[in-house]
Amino acid sequence: VVRYFLLSLLAFIVIFPLYITVVNSLLRPDQIAAKPPKFFPFHPDWSSYSTAWTDGNMGHYMLNSAIVTIIITAGQVTTAILAGYAFAFLEFPLKRTLFVVFLATLMVPFEVTIITNLTTVTDLGWYNSYQGLAVPFLATGFGAFLLRQAFLQVPRDLQDAAALDGYGHWRFMTRVAVPLVRPAVAALSVFAFLGAWNQYLWPLLLTRDDKFRTVQIGLKQLRNTSLDQVNVTFAGVVIAALPLVILLLVFQKQLV
Repeated sequence: VVRYFLLSLLAFIVIFPLYITVVNSLLRPDQIAAKPPKFFPFHPDWSSYSTAWTDGNMGHYMLNSAIVTIIITAGQVTTAILAGYAFAFLEFPLKRTLFVVFLATLMVPFEVTIITNLTTVTDLGWYNSYQGLAVPFLATGFGAFLLRQAFLQVPRDLQDAAALDGYGHWRFMTRVAVPLVRPAVAALSVFAFLGAWNQYLWPLLLTRDDKFRTVQIGLKQLRNTSLDQVNVTFAGVVIAALPLVILLLVFQKQLV
């Protein structure tokens, strides 16, 4: 009983800000500022969502985020599968050293490399473009580490049996190894999607106009243009969070 009470209390603490965000998106601005505050929208005002979608241009920002996020997620999953398989099944010089270098990248904050990345992307002519937003994130040391650990759980007997059947590394990887580690691939996909969708600093630095700005930058602009309509800002936050909520609900088993 005590354990479930504590878990319920902690769950309430985590969920309460999300609940209040949804409630405030359905209240009028004067109701949001009222004291005592309202914890339930008895007369919900849904117009804030249409205002955020049309006047706030949230549809365009979400499309940009979707394009960049899909590219990044596909890139990270592909490179992680290839690198993880190589570190797990192949033998080559300096294999252990290279793997340590991959792990070392996890200790380098993105802010340390952001100036170099920005200079490189600008020199390539990719400033204010989809490729500039996506290319620096197409590979991660975390993804290579996660899938390497997953591939190590695949019995070597399967590799020997596949070799007897004439399978090379490519066919063994695509037809045997990857299907066996699908939960790890799904988990990596979710992590990559979350990280790419929630990016703020890099899109802020790399975009100059609304054509390529992502949803997080759009929320900042929505807040600045809707100072007297704070409910519209809350509605924009809910709209931006919906893809993440759906993703977590669909893939929660793989995350666990």
